[in-house]
Amino acid sequence: MVDQDKVREATRLLLEGIGEDPAREGLLETPDRVARMYTELLAGMESDASEHLAKTFPVSSNDIVIERDIAFFSLCEHHLLPFYGHAHIGYIPNGRVAGLSKLARTVEAFARRLQLQERLTDQIADALMRELGCQGAIVMLEAEHMCMTMRGVKKPGARTVTCSCRGAFETDPALEQRFFRMLGR
Repeated sequence: MVDQDKVREATRLLLEGIGEDPAREGLLETPDRVARMYTELLAGMESDASEHLAKTFPVSSNDIVIERDIAFFSLCEHHLLPFYGHAHIGYIPNGRVAGLSKLARTVEAFARRLQLQERLTDQIADALMRELGCQGAIVMLEAEHMCMTMRGVKKPGARTVTCSCRGAFETDPALEQRFFRMLGR
C-alpha cells in the first residue's frame, strides 16, 4: 500500500535535492499530486490478479484463444520510469474460458507494480496456467522503456519484446508458430 504521507515528504525532499523550492507557487501542490499519482500507478500491488480469472465459462472447443494489443503501462523498478506497450495473450482452454476483459484486467493487475518486463511476462503466463488450468499459455509483451528513451542511450522507438511459453506452447512448436502467425508476425 502506498503511504501517501511518505511519498509527499519524499517529493518535497526530491524537489529540494534538485535545487527547487517546494514552496514555489507552481510546486505547492506537487507533493500531493505525486502521492495520488503513485497510488494510481501502483494500484496492482494491492490487487490479487487471480480474482480476475476466477470467473470462467464452459466451452466445447479447446482451440486457441488470443487477445492481442492489450495496452499496458508500468514502472521500471530500476529507474522508477515508465515503460509501456502492448500485451498479446494466447491460451488453450481446458473446457473453460475466461471473459476477455478478465485477460486485460490480469495484465493491468501485474503491470501496476514496480516491474521488470521479463517478470511481468512470466507472471501473466503463470497466472493463466494456475487460475484457468489451461493446457498452455503464451504471453508476448512489446514495450518502450523511458529509461532508454529519455536518458542513458537515448534511443526513442526502441522496443523490448519478451515472450513466455507454458504447457502446450512449450512442447508444440507448431502451436507457438500459429500464435505468431495469428498476430501477423
